[in-house]
Amino acid sequence: MTRSIIALAMGLAALSLTACAEDGYGYGYGGIGYPGVAYNGYYDGYYGPIYDGYWGNNGSFYYRLNEHDRRFRRGGRDHFHRPGNRPGDRFHPMQGNTRPPQGAHAPNYPGHQSRPGRRGGGRGRP
Repeated sequence: MTRSIIALAMGLAALSLTACAEDGYGYGYGGIGYPGVAYNGYYDGYYGPIYDGYWGNNGSFYYRLNEHDRRFRRGGRDHFHRPGNRPGDRFHPMQGNTRPPQGAHAPNYPGHQSRPGRRGGGRGRP
């Protein structure tokens, strides 16, 4: 009886750890561990509704229009502004958290770790 309870407890503990892999705790993508990156700021709606995005390490905002987009587009600096004072009446707040999906083209993604022998913030894979 005691062994079955211990086995059940171990199974439940392992099951709870697998939930972390998909919930944004930094263990997704096969255990590589890319954390989510917050994107807060202001957007004027020029490109229509956006799905998610991130502030690149070059100061630009990269966005996707829907969850099936495999490429992040760079938005114009006159349409996205970082947090702080609201830039004008046409801008509305935006906020969220993103982690580019495996295989997405995510240039200048700040959560990317460069591989040895490569330059800069990486291309493509987060």
